[in-house]
Amino acid sequence: MSTVSLQRLTLHARNAVSLPGRILTWMAVRRSRIALDHLDARLLDDIGISSAQAKAETQRPFWDF
Repeated sequence: MSTVSLQRLTLHARNAVSLPGRILTWMAVRRSRIALDHLDARLLDDIGISSAQAKAETQRPFWDF
């Protein structure tokens, strides 16, 4: 996932006021980080993220965005 996508997701998450909205956002963050964790080095290079950046992002808890 690109930094721009994460920024958009973060902006959306901060604007989500209702509990269901927050839960859906947390689920989306979790899914994105799981998907990021499954990308190989070639795909990470394609999206401009290093392996270290991807690892750091995937180790963050879903509520930390």
